[in-house]
Amino acid sequence: MTTAVLEPRAGRRCHTLLNSLHATHFFSPELAEELAALGVTHPRAVNFAVRAAALGPVGPGTVTATFYNYKYELVARHVPAVWQTASPADVLAARARAVDASMRRLLGADAVASAEMAEAAVLALRATEACSRSGRPLYAAHADLPVPEEPHLAYWHAATLLREHRGDGHLATLIAAGLDGLEAVVTHTATGKGMTPKWVLATRGWNREDWDAAVLRLRERGLLDEAGELTAAGTELRTEIEAETDRLDRAPYAHLGPAGVARLTELAREFAAAALAAGAFPADLVGKG
Repeated sequence: MTTAVLEPRAGRRCHTLLNSLHATHFFSPELAEELAALGVTHPRAVNFAVRAAALGPVGPGTVTATFYNYKYELVARHVPAVWQTASPADVLAARARAVDASMRRLLGADAVASAEMAEAAVLALRATEACSRSGRPLYAAHADLPVPEEPHLAYWHAATLLREHRGDGHLATLIAAGLDGLEAVVTHTATGKGMTPKWVLATRGWNREDWDAAVLRLRERGLLDEAGELTAAGTELRTEIEAETDRLDRAPYAHLGPAGVARLTELAREFAAAALAAGAFPADLVGKG
C-alpha cells in the first residue's frame, strides 16, 4: 500500500488562503466599532489589544517580541495602558462579535451557514491537532481559548491557530537568519509580496530614517542592491526562510493528509476570494509603492 505524500508547499498554500480570510478582521469596521464601544479607539491600540489579548495583560516587551516587526516605542505608547481601558477578556469577546459580523457581511449568510463552511471548520480544526505549543507563545495562548460552537467562528478560530503556529515558527527562522523586525519587513517588501513601505511606516512605528538605516545594513550584507532590490544572495535567503518556515509548520498539514489539505485549500480559496471581492482589504496594502 502506498501512502500519499504531502507536496512540499501544500501547507504554505493552504495557510496563505486561511490567513487571507483571518486577516480581514483587522481591517473591518466591525472591529473598530466593537473596540470603540470598550473605549479603545486608536488603530494601533486596537491591533495590539485584539492580537495580544489571548496572552493576558502583558506589557510592551512581550508584544514587541511576539509581533516582531513593530517598533518598541510605538507598542509602549499603547501597552499596557490599553488594559486599563479594556480587559483582555472583554477584548476577546468584542473580537468574536466583530468576526461574526464581518464574516456575515463579507461572505453572506448562506455561506456562513453552508455545509462547506462546516466541512472547512472540521478540516481546519483537525489540522490544529498536530500543532505544537513548544516555543510558540502566540499560538499557545490562542490554543488555550475555547473552540466556538458556530462553524464559521470555529473555522476562523482554527485559521487563527494555524496562522499563529506558522507565524511563531517564522520568527524563529528570521532570528536564525539574523534579520531584525524591520530588516525582515524590508526584505519581504523587496520580494514584491509584502506590505508597501507606506503601510509599514504608517502602522509599525518606524520612520524613514529607520527604514533607510535598515536598507543600508542589508546592502552591507549583500542582500539588497543600490536600487533596494534583492540581490541573488537576498533572494536565496528569503527562499531559505520560507522553506524553513514550511518545515517547521509541516506537522498540521501532514496530519490532515494530502486529500484533506487539498479540500481545505479549495474551500479556503472560495471563502478568501469572496472576501476579497467584497472589498475586505485596502487597495494599497500590498506591493512596492
